[in-house]
Formats: sequence, structure tokens, C-alpha cells
Amino acid sequence: MRLRPIPAPVRSFLKRQWTEWRSTILFAVFVLTPVKSSFADMNWVPTGSMNPTILEGDLVYVDKLAYDLRVPLTYQRIAKWQDPAKGDIVVFFSPKDEMRIVKRVVGTPGDVIELRNRTLFLNGKPLDYGPLPATESAGLNPALASRSVMAEEDLAGAEHAVMAIPGFPGAPTSFPPVTVPAGHYFIMGDNRDNSADSRDYGMVERKRIVGKATSVLASFDILDKYQPRTGRFLKSLR
Repeated sequence: MRLRPIPAPVRSFLKRQWTEWRSTILFAVFVLTPVKSSFADMNWVPTGSMNPTILEGDLVYVDKLAYDLRVPLTYQRIAKWQDPAKGDIVVFFSPKDEMRIVKRVVGTPGDVIELRNRTLFLNGKPLDYGPLPATESAGLNPALASRSVMAEEDLAGAEHAVMAIPGFPGAPTSFPPVTVPAGHYFIMGDNRDNSADSRDYGMVERKRIVGKATSVLASFDILDKYQPRTGRFLKSLR
């Protein structure tokens, strides 16, 4: 197919737009994009797989320097200072479909992970569960909260909220012991009955983990006309 030359009026329009916006475009391409890719980012959470820790409509801050420094827009690591720890909330690219996801690390290389009737076992020992402070589930949809069971899970000293939804036909509530191989991590959502995680797509390679979610910058209730949840603004995650 033979291409036609761009008409003069179109060329003139594009030239004017380039002249007017080139500084902004160049700044975005050469400054904002590398910073967003390698240093810090924000992640909009549209699903409830991390309830009650992270709610649908939360905008979370992602520290991309928490573990290493990477070449912008690649998996290539320039420097590394630490690896994700049990209990960390991490952002990674799914091995199933390359979608960017927020979940919690429950198993690190060498750990043996098992789930028995919603109780998580780490290296052969059950984790401790206790009552969850009401503040940790504030903002959760009332209808969902009324049919959920919530607890505080102690994951090797990292205490955090988890929840179950009895009768919900979701993720497996039990699986046999599995050993986390070198260079991989076992990932789960805090909403244990409604989360696609390592029970679905297997272990997550270290290189796929691109940052640590540390706080909620802002929050909007997507089930109620995007009303702001001001009580969650600048809330630290644990």
C-alpha cells in the first residue's frame, strides 16, 4: 500500500502542538517515566483481595527502592540491598497474565507453607491468630463485614489483618505443604477466600517483585459514587 503524504494543514497543526507541548512531553518521557519506573509509584487497587488491609478504591504508595534499584522499564537490577520479608505487602507482575498486583508475602525461599482449613502453617507450625482491632477494618463495606470473620495473624512477628468469608466459593481453604524454592516467594491476599494468588498461579519469582506498598495515599469508595474515605488518607499499611 502506498502511503500518502501528510496534508499541509495537519503538518502545521502538529508542528504547533509540538512547539507548545514539547517541554512537557520531554519532561514526562525523560524524567517522570524513569522516576515512576525505578523510584516510587502509586497503585490504584480496584479489587478486594487484600481486604480489610487494602480496600477497593485505595491509592497506595509503592516504594520501588525498598529492595533494589532497577533500570527503568525493565527487570534488570542495578543494585540490591535486601529481599522481601514475610509480611511485606509487595507489588509484582503476575506470572499468569503480567498484570500488576498487590499481595502479601507469606513464604520466602526455603519456607514450607501449608494451609489447613484457613489456618496458615509456616515450617510445620500454625500461626497465631487473635482478635482484630476494629480500627483495622474501618471502611470495609458493611454488608461484606457482616458476613466475614476477621482476625489478626502473626506471621513471624509481622502482625496484620486477615479475613474469611464463610460459604464463599473462592480460593482453596486448604493445600498440602509446599516448599518455596530459591529465588521465589509465596504470595497471598489478606482476603483469604477471595484472592487469586500463589494458590492459583504458583510462586512468584524475585525479579517480578518491583516494590513495597507502604501506605494509602488516598481512598475513594467505588461502591458509593467514589465518596472519599478521608480516614484512610495517608494511612500506613501493616
